[in-house]
Amino acid sequence: MSGRLVTARLATLARRTALHTPRLYTTHSLPAGGLLRNEAGLRLIKRRPWPLGSYALHNLPATRSISFARVVPKLVTKLATAGAAAGGAVIAGVSYIQYQAGQAGSFALDLFGRAKDGVSNVAGGALDTANGFFDQIDQGWRSTKENLEKTEYPEWLQKLLAADQSSEAGGSNGGGSGGGPEEPKQSGAGTAAAGASTAAAFGYGQEDGDDAHEAEKIARDEQMMMLTKKMIEIRGLLQTVGQSDSLTLPSIVVIGSQSSGKSSVLEAIVGHEFLPKGHNMVTRRPIELTLVNTPDAQAEYGEFPALGLGKLTDFSQIQRTLTDLNLAVPASDCVSDDPIQLRIHSPNVPDLSLIDLPGYIQVVGRDQPPELKERISQLCDKYIRAPNVILAISAADVDLANSTALRASRKVDPRGERTIGVITKMDLVDPERAVSLLNDKKYALRLGYVGVVCRVPAGAGGGKLFHRGNGNIQSAIAKNENAYFNSHPEYAAEEQLDVGTRNLKKKLMHVLEHTMAASLKTTSEAIQRELAEATYEFKVQYNERPLSAESYLAESLDSFKHSFRGFTESFGRREVRELLKHELDQQVLNLLAQRYWNRPLDDLSPPFPETDPLSSLAKADPEGEDSIWRIKLDSSSAALTKLGVGRLATSVVANALQRNIEYLIANSRFAAHPFARQAITEASTAILKDLSYDISDELEICIKPYKYRIDLEDNEWAKGRENVTAVLKEELKVAESASKRLEEVMGGRKKVKDVMSFIDRVRSGQIILEGDGVGGAGGFSQALLSKGREAVFLRDRVDIIKLRILAVKSKQCATKTNKYHCPEVFLDAVADKLTTTADLFLDAELLSKFYYQLPRELDARLGRGLTQEEMDRFAREDPKIKRHLDVVRRKDLLEHVLKEMEGLRQLEAREKRAIGRREERERMKKGGGGWSLF
Repeated sequence: MSGRLVTARLATLARRTALHTPRLYTTHSLPAGGLLRNEAGLRLIKRRPWPLGSYALHNLPATRSISFARVVPKLVTKLATAGAAAGGAVIAGVSYIQYQAGQAGSFALDLFGRAKDGVSNVAGGALDTANGFFDQIDQGWRSTKENLEKTEYPEWLQKLLAADQSSEAGGSNGGGSGGGPEEPKQSGAGTAAAGASTAAAFGYGQEDGDDAHEAEKIARDEQMMMLTKKMIEIRGLLQTVGQSDSLTLPSIVVIGSQSSGKSSVLEAIVGHEFLPKGHNMVTRRPIELTLVNTPDAQAEYGEFPALGLGKLTDFSQIQRTLTDLNLAVPASDCVSDDPIQLRIHSPNVPDLSLIDLPGYIQVVGRDQPPELKERISQLCDKYIRAPNVILAISAADVDLANSTALRASRKVDPRGERTIGVITKMDLVDPERAVSLLNDKKYALRLGYVGVVCRVPAGAGGGKLFHRGNGNIQSAIAKNENAYFNSHPEYAAEEQLDVGTRNLKKKLMHVLEHTMAASLKTTSEAIQRELAEATYEFKVQYNERPLSAESYLAESLDSFKHSFRGFTESFGRREVRELLKHELDQQVLNLLAQRYWNRPLDDLSPPFPETDPLSSLAKADPEGEDSIWRIKLDSSSAALTKLGVGRLATSVVANALQRNIEYLIANSRFAAHPFARQAITEASTAILKDLSYDISDELEICIKPYKYRIDLEDNEWAKGRENVTAVLKEELKVAESASKRLEEVMGGRKKVKDVMSFIDRVRSGQIILEGDGVGGAGGFSQALLSKGREAVFLRDRVDIIKLRILAVKSKQCATKTNKYHCPEVFLDAVADKLTTTADLFLDAELLSKFYYQLPRELDARLGRGLTQEEMDRFAREDPKIKRHLDVVRRKDLLEHVLKEMEGLRQLEAREKRAIGRREERERMKKGGGGWSLF
């Protein structure tokens, strides 16, 4: 080994140690000689962190004038031409040992006291001649090495040297140029936590962590777990992409016959009883089980991504959920290829991707379909195809020649290159028989066999532990397996045998990692092809227009707000007035009909004679004995003002607003989205309901004066006269149209006249009916007589309206002094005054507040108030948008997965280089490299 290489190695070790050691330096000198102790002069030591980037060798304790720190410059100057590299290596090494000795205290003083003479001779001889220098180097170095080898140095130095031997030299010497990227550093606490997590995942015992060799194995397994975890994450992403069988990474498919111990193996790996149990066939759907190692998790939990049940910490609840999902398969089908996705997060499990399938059966039950056996075989054949790894479960008490799992795996994997054999129930056969099964050559598998017990006998006190609710059963199973296999020397005699759940988990991890790594290239190529297709479709069909659920919702909401703004500009006070005036006109017509016009025909009996016919109104004297007309008008106006105009007007305008909102929804993007339609409708209804309650009461207060006194101006009377004429003409059209429709229903005008003539004769007393025409009379049916009464009512209504139109147009109704002769004009003028007050108030209170609050309420309900899941569900309600989103999401996912896989391949390459360097160091050790300097 060259001096330059030794120098680089010792300098790297010194820097690594300096990074994990508090940096101290002193500005004082001590009168006593020798190395400085940290505890002997705390008052003289000034603590200050070194600035970032300082050279590591500067972080050395100050020594007296005889120390090597002062000899270094002179020594390097004299050895500039002969052996400078070797001298620097020795000096760096001795300086490093001196620094570590300072940290060790009294031990270092004793150790280097014995080596002081040899080292001093090295430095003194080097000042004379080059040949003498090299002789003294060799002699001093051998002396120091012998002293170190004879001395039982403390634990901290053992760990330091072991860490140096097992660490990677991936970074550049000195932190600059050179090899690959520098590995991230972590604190001692983080390293211990990661190691403990790895030990728990693989099932290492506490005593294993005390051994340096096992610690190195845990470190390698931890790196492997990181790689596998990343691969499983990528596999989950590929599952969401879908649409191609090539876009997937391998999984471990668990197959076996019923009662072969398949469920026990999976539960031993997880550490909990969670799989469905039952006397009949319970597993009817594939269970895609993803184990996620979570070192920092506070509790173990499972989750069903497709169900959204959250984190389930009760594994009995997971078991019940799996049972319900499996039993939901119809009895006529018995099995289904629709998988159940289950993820279990725990610090006690390794990162694995497993698929549990229904067990093979030999005989079909009477309550099962005859084709069940074939269906299970077809389902298993679908999953055990390459590149998936097959975990073939066989019981030890069944000959391998009769193993259904091995027979099925041989069909798709005849050479046994991707099949792991698991022999369960090893304690049920003799050890010699069990060893022969594990060493079986007739049914040889390249990945070999693993023997497990996977149960805790009840008599050993572990049965309670095994069934103790949510308690983890891994330690109980490990203890039982260790006790069993250690008690039989047949297993210990065969070192190459793999027994126990711990070894099974390690093998699964290694096999899954290598299998996934082997398929990375082909999967990357498939992803690139899929990405090219998705990119082409995105460019051609959608012109590369980016789209997301959030952006689509925002665009839709902005479009609706724009339409709503247009509506607010077109629906103002004038439109409110028209609505209210039309409603109050109808109320006026109702009052006129009740007190002046109505002649209802409830039956065919002769009417009572009228004491105050409407035809006599024009000549009546309301101030005299004809005061009945005065009473009628006063009661009608009081009924109009006390009608509850506030509530009526508010209700009319609120209903109009709601109808327009529904119209806007129907003509917007939200028309295809029931969820959004309901949200907008509920928002507008809630706002109008809250506003209407207060506004209606306030409006009633505003119109309260009209309930006691109404004064009309001449212009108001003239306006009312003109308006009521138009209202009466409109009512006349309505009555005439109803009469025509009735004629069509009754079979023509002639039949209508005949029925009406018969009714007139009956009402005038010319014809006397018995039973009021029930069952028909005069050759007309009861239904026809009923329609005839309606026709007579409409005829009379048309005649009265025509009469009142003439009266309103007469000179008598030209002035307001004749209001009792013209009640239609007066009531219309009152309605107009009420309308003017109401529309002014509603425009200021109802419309303005509603127009202000609705857009903000929509932002809260359809913007900030929606979760990501609700946004996605909203956007996918439209088939066109759903297709667009699928293309964008597929493209983005493929790009993300491709980037992740590229990083994974780089990580795998670094791991391979690290493994190669470790193997090279092992070869160097075996070749005698050891401590030799040259």
